[in-house]
Amino acid sequence: MAERLTPFEIMERLVAFPTVSRDSNLPLVDWVEAYLDSHGIESHRYYDETGEKAAIFAHVGPQVAGGVVLSGHTDVVPVDGQPWSSDPYTVVERDGRYYGRGCCDMKGFDALAIWALVEAHHSGVARPLQLALSYDEEVGCLGAPPMIAAMQGVVPRADLAIIGEPSMMQAVTGHKGGIGYEVHVVGYEVHSSILHLGVNAIMSAAPLIDWANARNAENRAKEPTDLAAMFDPPWTTLHVGQISGGTAHNITAKDCRFGMDFRVVPGEDAEGWGRLFEARVAEAEAEMQAVRPEARIDLRPRFRVPGLQPEEAGAAESLVRQITGDNGRHVVSYGTEAGQFQEAGYSAVICGPGDIAQAHQPDEYITVAQFNAGHDFMRALLGRLQG
Repeated sequence: MAERLTPFEIMERLVAFPTVSRDSNLPLVDWVEAYLDSHGIESHRYYDETGEKAAIFAHVGPQVAGGVVLSGHTDVVPVDGQPWSSDPYTVVERDGRYYGRGCCDMKGFDALAIWALVEAHHSGVARPLQLALSYDEEVGCLGAPPMIAAMQGVVPRADLAIIGEPSMMQAVTGHKGGIGYEVHVVGYEVHSSILHLGVNAIMSAAPLIDWANARNAENRAKEPTDLAAMFDPPWTTLHVGQISGGTAHNITAKDCRFGMDFRVVPGEDAEGWGRLFEARVAEAEAEMQAVRPEARIDLRPRFRVPGLQPEEAGAAESLVRQITGDNGRHVVSYGTEAGQFQEAGYSAVICGPGDIAQAHQPDEYITVAQFNAGHDFMRALLGRLQG
């Protein structure tokens, strides 16, 4: 008989795979596939365009529509330069906490979801349960949309999705959307003493960044809508976190690269914000080309994450509240794959163990109490699916 691992044992195995987004996640996917297969559960893969990463999904229970999806991501953020007290890829328990990269975000939930799928298969459920584990969530929620599309027609369509991002087991029903660009400003090099004959890419980029500052000031000054007022901060934010360019102080910079990210409150149009930025970029490019026709600005869309909208009598929210007893209103300002499931027609809610404040940190951890609360949640979910 195949070994039935505990949630903790599954988490240990998942954390041991260093699935940083820049690297392949296939060894982890191989393990999950083999573990499910050992229990007679068929799983399915969807590869990215490189073939080096894959999503994995599976279905147990009757082959009918109307089930529940447990959704997580397999990738983690890097540990480079972080002062860890122990090996980040080995789960260590101390002081009532499980330490390890991904224990909180979100291999702890992934482990609980895999455990629940195996238990549902062996105990039997009247309502189907599905597992969906994506790739590249940490670099813009890139892997969930193709995974969701790949699920259609391969497994029966579920009604609702529970996305297990760390929420302290609270029902989070809304989050901001996001859109991001990589910006490459290409100038024209001359000696800085005759800068008027060249185009300084850094100085041409500066007004675009200042445009973002001005929009932030305007947005902050606006009276927020009732929905926006639930968020912290209650306005759409524009952000540049990295910039690079130039070769020497006495040469007009030929290149400048930076990222422009928007975190958009529900009710506002993320694509509309993108169009505003693209229009401002076109103005800046025209000014550059008036000096040197060779100058240009290249824009590459980096990610698009739809917001999660609170649902009126949402099935996912209702199920989670019935299990947890949580009746509070909770929203978050970061993006997740929940908005992508919702956009695809699923009722969606965020509910998972752990505190988001611990995500991405050195010595990332999930408390034993939170992990156990997640285990209790899965047991209660199985009870409802069996009834």
